[in-house]
Amino acid sequence: MVGTLTYKPLIISAGIPFMFKKYQLCQWFLCTSKIVLFSSSAFLVLATSTFTELPGNKLLAQENVVTQDLEAASYYQQGVMRYNRNDLVSAEYAFRQALQRDPNLGLARNYLGNIFLQQNRLEAAVQEYAEAIRMNPNLSEAYYNLALALQKQGQKEAAITAYRQALVIEPATVATHYNLGLVLYEQGQLREAIAEYQQAINLDSNNANAYFNLAIALQQQGEIPQAIAAYRQAVQLNPNNAIAYSNLGSLLASQGKASEAVNAYKQALSQNPKNALAYYNLGVTFYNQGEMNKANAAFKRARNEYRELGNLLEANKVEQLMQQIAEKKSQPEVTQTSTRSKTPTSTNNQETPNQPETPSTQTQSNPGDVPVSVEEQPTLQPEMPNLPQTPIETPVNLRKKG
Repeated sequence: MVGTLTYKPLIISAGIPFMFKKYQLCQWFLCTSKIVLFSSSAFLVLATSTFTELPGNKLLAQENVVTQDLEAASYYQQGVMRYNRNDLVSAEYAFRQALQRDPNLGLARNYLGNIFLQQNRLEAAVQEYAEAIRMNPNLSEAYYNLALALQKQGQKEAAITAYRQALVIEPATVATHYNLGLVLYEQGQLREAIAEYQQAINLDSNNANAYFNLAIALQQQGEIPQAIAAYRQAVQLNPNNAIAYSNLGSLLASQGKASEAVNAYKQALSQNPKNALAYYNLGVTFYNQGEMNKANAAFKRARNEYRELGNLLEANKVEQLMQQIAEKKSQPEVTQTSTRSKTPTSTNNQETPNQPETPSTQTQSNPGDVPVSVEEQPTLQPEMPNLPQTPIETPVNLRKKG
């Protein structure tokens, strides 16, 4: 939506049963979550700008050089280039070749995890990220990517721990706060999720998805004015979010702001003319205002869209509301006919035209009779794993001049 302990490396064997692997991973997190991590900026430095010239050059000696093996560095860079071209099979081969020459190349493990995550090989991705972390406990990207893989596996608590560990290393990462908010929301920890969405917004005030999910969490917490404000920000930043408009309309309607609610529903329908729920909620708003003709037209569209979707249960519910409207519209006619039969007609046998009736409180339904439906599904987190932020993709030419 993470006392001094001895650090022990995570070792996951292919022969260990699946459930035990999950248990071992969780135990490893508990052992390492309180270790103090020191930041470092390890990055790969090559002595040439082309791979063909590598044998004739030397590697610059630095304390933070990832590998001293020039051939491993060459394979690693080839893997990065192929990965960026989305040639995942060739990239995997190159990274494995690099690891054969330098088994401690943690960044290669992180990239392998990214490849497996994109291929939905989640167990393999988890193992690679765990190895990357064992080799480089300060690699925040590996914690973030591990959390993504764990979240997709359904290991929500372990994912929360991994996201929080990533934030220990890199506290100002928007994506990590945002995804942590999502998994906390999925776990029902709404107050914590709200805090993470707000952190993401503080770091990026243009994050429309963070505003949208913040609004949903606030709405479930019963903080309606704050939720309305968040929905307004969400649609201002992303006018194409039909669900945000629909939810905003529902909250406005619940606050008695019918005209604003109608406008919000119409905005939702302009983005998605086949939005059955928006038509239904628009009909409810008109119904509660006593505007039966408009309500009937909106319900008719909702019924047709539900039928087209094959949702006959909702279509039948809307059909019943349309029947209620038909009965309400027929009642005044009966009253007027009865009244006219008792009223003396004029000498020229002409009847006075019926005047339009102002909807009274008796003709309006109680707002509680027809609950307003609200969609409450947050947007999914990005499927793409976070790539390393250190400048390791481009080789650096460090040959001496002259």
